Amino acid sequence: MYRIKTLNSIAAVGLNNFDKSKYTVSDEVENPHAILVRSANLHGYEWGPDLLCIARAGAGTNNIPVDECGEKGIVVFNTPGANAEAVKELVLCALLLSSRDIIGGIDWVRSIASKGDEVPALVEKGKASYAGPEIYGKTLGVIGLGAIGAKIAHDAAALGMTVYGHDPYLSVDAAWRIPSNIINAKEIEAIWKNCDYITIHVPYTESTHHMINECSLAMMKNGVRIINLARAELVNDDDMIAALSSGKVARYVTDFPNAKTANCPKIIAIPHLGASTPESEDNCAVMAAMEIIDYLENGNITNSVNMPPATLARSGDPRICVIHKNIPDMISKITGAVSAMGINIENMVNSGSKGRPLAYTIIDVQELGPGLEDKIKAVDGVIRVRTIR
Repeated sequence: MYRIKTLNSIAAVGLNNFDKSKYTVSDEVENPHAILVRSANLHGYEWGPDLLCIARAGAGTNNIPVDECGEKGIVVFNTPGANAEAVKELVLCALLLSSRDIIGGIDWVRSIASKGDEVPALVEKGKASYAGPEIYGKTLGVIGLGAIGAKIAHDAAALGMTVYGHDPYLSVDAAWRIPSNIINAKEIEAIWKNCDYITIHVPYTESTHHMINECSLAMMKNGVRIINLARAELVNDDDMIAALSSGKVARYVTDFPNAKTANCPKIIAIPHLGASTPESEDNCAVMAAMEIIDYLENGNITNSVNMPPATLARSGDPRICVIHKNIPDMISKITGAVSAMGINIENMVNSGSKGRPLAYTIIDVQELGPGLEDKIKAVDGVIRVRTIR
């Protein structure tokens, strides 16, 4: 019986995927085999010896110590694309809110509600204060062309915008989702210099920390409008506030309010609503649950942020799953430990990529000899071994 611990409220449509005859799922489970989490902070969390994987029902994994998990052989999954529609729709909303002072106008109308029959005339007299440009014919820069960015690029182009896209790590699958009329900005400076609107959709890493700052802002058009529904740390708040004060930036929309931005003029601070739709929460919960199930039952890895992807169809044979360092000669040592016991390898797959510290190997064998798992564990560089029958 596999034990699954939930650390947040997870949509029932996701939890229903766990077969009750195989899984115990609860927020009170001790020493779990898997953790299903949304926003709970796992930094400093004490891992039990049986923990095999963590699935984050969402795209970002900043609440999880990803590298530490990898060192312990704990696979960390996320759910890329599951909330893409929800975030895309909020970005389209943000484009309009940043262009026309709809929020300010609504607040003003409420402030004159007590004027009774004078309201219509006051509205006609005061409405010019809340006017703003159309997005049609303007230029949008989309930084990050993954599941979310590709959708935004497509829909913005359909709304009549000229769209620049920048993503140095664009995958082949993602490239197929990009409309042919999107301008490929090979250098990010092309976004800074040419776009009337900029929206960012990249993960938060050391290289993306404060990517919008005094220097990048200085390259932008005067009156640029910027949208950040990705991560708070991508934007230097002090530099942004200074750019808003000078008029360099006309509006800034952020989904991550803080003490500096919550009530700042020209900042539209949304209370982290990017993925807050029932459909998105359902999609994320289902994807996270299925990633856990496939890994626990089959050893397959899909959408991991600290392990390479690896899938192998089940043949009915016992399966050995090995997490190991991505260094030379590991495969021969692992398979050598199997063959030394006179056991035949029926099928296998190894996955690792340049620059990543960890690799993963799945081996289907005819039988499990006594002590086979221990022999593989003894190979220098092996981090974790698991047998699935």
